[in-house]
Amino acid sequence: MRLNEKLYTLSTIVENKPGVLFRTANMFRRRGFNIESISVGTIEQDGLSRMTITVYADEDTAEQIIKQLSKLIDVIKVNVLDETDIVKRELALIKIQIQDSRSLTELTNYCNIFRNRIIDVSPDSMIVEVTGTPDKVDAFVQLVQGYGIREMARTGITALQRGSKK
Repeated sequence: MRLNEKLYTLSTIVENKPGVLFRTANMFRRRGFNIESISVGTIEQDGLSRMTITVYADEDTAEQIIKQLSKLIDVIKVNVLDETDIVKRELALIKIQIQDSRSLTELTNYCNIFRNRIIDVSPDSMIVEVTGTPDKVDAFVQLVQGYGIREMARTGITALQRGSKK
């Protein structure tokens, strides 16, 4: 992130068909923009999907990204979500190393404090599901890093505008 950059969360409605994600990502690549996170899923309207894309950019670059996205044939609508008025979530699965019964107890307590779910436990590791804001996921990762993170998968951010705005 550079000095004048801030995080933009783009909610993009696209046609749900093969190649749309590729064309979108390729537009970012061609223009030299970096995607911080991207998540895609179907929405309430048949044949459409929502792409939630987060990027760090200055105001001019963000405008350029929005214009370029809007030009793509499969893109129906692009909205910049107001960071102060959105619900934002991310899911992470984290496999953490377990040294002994004490570390298992400590990790279980941390999971309870963070309201995480323990999905799997084996003699030497556990898999934890963390759901919440990206800051919550980051805080939990920082907290358990000393135990040894074996693997981690994060979904990327998904977000909706609060209230009746659509």
